[in-house]
Amino acid sequence: MTDKLSPPLRALQVFEALGRCNGVAETARRLGISPGAVSQQLKLLEDTLGMHLTEKDGKRLRQTAIGRQYHERCATAFESLRVAHADIQRAKNARNLSLSALPSLLSKWLAPRVLEWQNRRPQLSVYLDGTHTEPSPEGLEIDFRISYGERIANVENSVELFRDSVVPVCSPRLIAGDAPLSTAAEILRYPLISVDWRPKFASPPSWREWFEANGVVFGDRDRIDASRCVFSLSSVAIQAAIDGHGFALAQSSMIRDDVAAGRLVMPFASGILLPWPYFLTWRPTAFDRADCRAFHRWLVTCGKKQQQENDRMLKTLG
Repeated sequence: MTDKLSPPLRALQVFEALGRCNGVAETARRLGISPGAVSQQLKLLEDTLGMHLTEKDGKRLRQTAIGRQYHERCATAFESLRVAHADIQRAKNARNLSLSALPSLLSKWLAPRVLEWQNRRPQLSVYLDGTHTEPSPEGLEIDFRISYGERIANVENSVELFRDSVVPVCSPRLIAGDAPLSTAAEILRYPLISVDWRPKFASPPSWREWFEANGVVFGDRDRIDASRCVFSLSSVAIQAAIDGHGFALAQSSMIRDDVAAGRLVMPFASGILLPWPYFLTWRPTAFDRADCRAFHRWLVTCGKKQQQENDRMLKTLG
């Protein structure tokens, strides 16, 4: 009976493409087949499943409720296949280098530096993956990973890159026309942007911790906690500050370029250390390749320079 048959892979591929494209004609063009073949594969899939996944809406097809649900699962499955295929292609190319890092660190600190490094090695392809998920130790696709936190400290094949601090920054537009800030407490006149990494990681130091470390005493706890906007990504909080929405308590490694370009200002060079440093880890066979050895040396040097920059820029409060 048809309800016991598995759906043909080609029919699933056509259905998944149909859900992404604007109609049968566009699906046919994308897949390099005729519109009739699209309709034939769709009918085959529906006959195999024993239910309609689409219905006519004038001259167009639209998915039924169950069709939309089924397409979502199909799209996820095909995306996994595409990623798996890309991983295999990268593994086959010895001139590839893959790196995984936390999303905000990748966008605000790592990517600009890696692009400069790669420009001097045009023969090398670099794959950058921004994710909070730690790569599988058995995985073949990731050469290096930048992680954060205590749990990574005892991993083999690892080295500390640097330990960051948080410091208040804002857009120069936010304080334009106001009297220059002379005390930390005066930041309370402005909206506060916060970062909360939980439950994945222990959050960075809070505004309350920064104010108290800088001698600000609170008589009303709600005054500080009720006036903030909270983001789970440091990079998004920094962008909100750049856009003029308030002061962000930002990681010093992530604001260097924005401060240098005048997109952010740092009225008080007083930072609080994050609980843990960033670590670089690598798969055991990474050093079998000269490009990986060169990348490791370069990135460790970048980490040391960043630590020196942090120390020069900030009066760090423990």
